[in-house]
Amino acid sequence: MTDATPRRGRGRPSRTQTQAAPATRDQILEAARAEFSERGYEKASVRGIAKAAGVDSALVHHYFGTKEQVFEAAIEVAFAPALAAPAAIEDGPLEGVGERLTRFVFGVWENPATRTPLLAIVRSAVNNEAAAAVFRRLVAAQLLRRIVQQLDLPDAELRAELAAAQLVGVAMLRYVIKIEPLASADLERIVARVAPVVQGHLTNP
Repeated sequence: MTDATPRRGRGRPSRTQTQAAPATRDQILEAARAEFSERGYEKASVRGIAKAAGVDSALVHHYFGTKEQVFEAAIEVAFAPALAAPAAIEDGPLEGVGERLTRFVFGVWENPATRTPLLAIVRSAVNNEAAAAVFRRLVAAQLLRRIVQQLDLPDAELRAELAAAQLVGVAMLRYVIKIEPLASADLERIVARVAPVVQGHLTNP
């Protein structure tokens, strides 16, 4: 007597797995962010992410594909708060955009809920070219391009990139490398120093 139940291909998730609740996908993304944050892109693996999420690695591949695609999906969710940055430009006169944008960016870093995934992004991007490519693509497509559209100034793209470089550089030294006295300096003091420089990049002749 033959078994009428169809066999699934090796390495493919079962029908039960693929019909899992949407929460399963979120579990995978949460596990992926934790793995990339703790181990970095180079040492993180799909198998490790699957184990941390309590699922089969085939299900991770089913939802996201390669490790690079898992990384991109994970950081896109984590990077979502930063995508609201263009609102910091819109809400008020252009003369104060430097301070508004600076406060917004450092506010994201100061918040523990958003700082952890951002650390995972930055650490992975610094140490691995594939991760850096994903990060550049995400920043260029979803953040800088939108800021450029709001500026409506000559060489707006270069201006936005210089402003972003200023903010990312300070964030790296303060939150990632933790160089003193910058790491422990009062946030208001940092904003007072950095905001005029960001303003200059965006609007000065």
